[in-house]
Amino acid sequence: MDKNIRQQQQQRIDQGLKNTRQQEALHKFADAYAVARANAFAAMDIDDIRQRIASMKDAALEQHDELLQRFCNQARDAGAIIYHAADAADANRYIAELAQSEQVKKIVKSKSMVTEELHLNRHLLERGFEVLETDLGEWIVQLADQRPSHMVMPAIHMFRDEVARLFSRQTGTVENDDIEHLVQVARQQLRAEFMAADMGITGANVAVAENGALALMTNEGNARLVTTLPRLQVAVVGIEKIVPTLEDAALIFDALPRNATGQALTSYVTWMRGAPLWHGKPKPLHIVLVDNGRSKLAADSDCRQALRCVRCGACANVCPVYQTVGGHAFGHVYIGAIGIILTAFQNGMDTAAGIVQACIGCRSCVEVCPAHIDLEKIILKLRREVVQQHGLPLAKNIMFRRVMKNRRLFHTMLRAAARLQKPLASAGEIRHLPLYFSAYTEWRTLPAIAAQPFRDRVKHLDLKVDKPRLRVAFFAGCASDFIYPQLGEALATVLKQQQVEMIFPEQQNCCGVPALYSGDSETVVELARQNVTALLADEPDYVLTTCPTCTAALREHFVAALRGDAAMLLKARKLAEKTLDAAAFLHDVLKVEVTETMNNIKVTYHDSCHLKRSCAVDEQPRALLRQLGAEVVEMEHADRCCGFGGSYSFNGQPQIARKINADKLADITASGAEIVAMDCPGCLMMLRGALSKQGSKIQAYHTIELLAQR
Repeated sequence: MDKNIRQQQQQRIDQGLKNTRQQEALHKFADAYAVARANAFAAMDIDDIRQRIASMKDAALEQHDELLQRFCNQARDAGAIIYHAADAADANRYIAELAQSEQVKKIVKSKSMVTEELHLNRHLLERGFEVLETDLGEWIVQLADQRPSHMVMPAIHMFRDEVARLFSRQTGTVENDDIEHLVQVARQQLRAEFMAADMGITGANVAVAENGALALMTNEGNARLVTTLPRLQVAVVGIEKIVPTLEDAALIFDALPRNATGQALTSYVTWMRGAPLWHGKPKPLHIVLVDNGRSKLAADSDCRQALRCVRCGACANVCPVYQTVGGHAFGHVYIGAIGIILTAFQNGMDTAAGIVQACIGCRSCVEVCPAHIDLEKIILKLRREVVQQHGLPLAKNIMFRRVMKNRRLFHTMLRAAARLQKPLASAGEIRHLPLYFSAYTEWRTLPAIAAQPFRDRVKHLDLKVDKPRLRVAFFAGCASDFIYPQLGEALATVLKQQQVEMIFPEQQNCCGVPALYSGDSETVVELARQNVTALLADEPDYVLTTCPTCTAALREHFVAALRGDAAMLLKARKLAEKTLDAAAFLHDVLKVEVTETMNNIKVTYHDSCHLKRSCAVDEQPRALLRQLGAEVVEMEHADRCCGFGGSYSFNGQPQIARKINADKLADITASGAEIVAMDCPGCLMMLRGALSKQGSKIQAYHTIELLAQR
């Protein structure tokens, strides 16, 4: 990757981390958005809508050439002029030449992220045209000489006092920061520009194949002024916006405003078709259909579902990284998770490589996407491509490919590390690390590697059960084996009490997620082979984990990794069917009833990202805690990431992780709970360590620990 690009991206991240005012505003917006979105969809089956949009967009993609041709034929028959632009340079050239041939001087624009993608404004300004954005947010950003930081709310990063100063500079008068006043100033400044403009440029939310019409969804009347007052009209449209019918367009109209801003519908839906009359004469409508990497994206079977995107911006609304550093740091032209993907295909992997690594992998974006795009899956694919192009960093190359694949060597090194850490460890934790590593313990303690891993302890446990109800294999993963072996012991205690026999396949290895999230598919495949073989060897009824990331690996990632081997794929699918998180197994399969012994101790619960979003487990642990007699008090943002993200909090973006963690700690503290429970060793590491460093009296436990204690 180009070092200059990486340095610039890191500088923007550092600036975003320092901008606490922006962080506060984005957090408040995210909170309000969550409530508004829930209310907007309250009377609707959102899962059904998401699936219908996904199916419709996928079907449209399969017959894209046919639909595109039908749209063009219908639009031409209605009087429109069609131009197919292969890339940004082609689109910009056509529009500039059109403006020149029509003797255009002033251009007004509205509602077009595609023109941001093309850097059209810069191209036109350099050729002497006057170009004015008329959407309020876009105009603010243009006056500030910035780019949008959100697809739907381009000036969300700015505050009204900043806007007042911009407007004062524009008007030559000191403007106050009252919002109604600022809107009135914008209206006064822009109204005459519509009348004086020669060309109007917009985008489109949908292009309908059956009748050749374009539709714009807006909350400001300026888009209608842009499409009606100038003598020449241009619509710049990505080719993925084609939908088959008006009914399909209506489906997007239902979902997009609700998912973008929590509105039931936008103020205006503006339709454009053919050549409407302008002063009694037909007014040309030029439709520029832009490819610019979209065909390349469509040809990639692992990534093409990104073309379902309806540009609602919701993936940024819920993203903890976006809320921490803002859109200028977490994006190129488009922002958030979809921005990472589009940047890779439109601007190249060198530009995208830095922001690909900025994703923490919490899957909030996947949960909220109205088109059911598995954004994280695509981002992981892009990370693999970065590794293919640039290779793994030396340390990871050695760790993953030479050490982790070799189970005996890997475990030998972990045992050695347990001995070497003794001068730094006290009471099971490391409070300070020396030299370069000191940053890792500035704001949290780290758990010491256990002197005796679970794979050694299990040999001394009495796991035998007479007439067992079920036999389960325990997949410990690295954390529950070498860092928190007490979790395995706790699970063994609970299972035996429930007449379930636990076995521990000694040949198991790391689940491979650290390699997966680093883009190392080679190591993932090998670890999948090792673990599938080990875990199915004794034909258990179920395979249990105490780590949701491991659960996701066993249920999803192993299947994906082994698709090239038919025999192993069958075994991987069999393993996936047997694998459950421990809490889900206890609640859903065993239907455990627990003696109430916690005497109404206040417990709040943190939803680990992969437990809730990959494993669909959230109510089961809470139910078990209530059975224990705990008073379960819900914290705010219970399912917001704790900042761990595996290696993200160490060698990914540790300062972003630190800020996300601070937000989580504030929510835990505000709950008034004495205990915070969770079902992920990674989250336990993060939260127990941060609470300890703060000297907090709040105790952090894995749910299985609380069950075993009682």
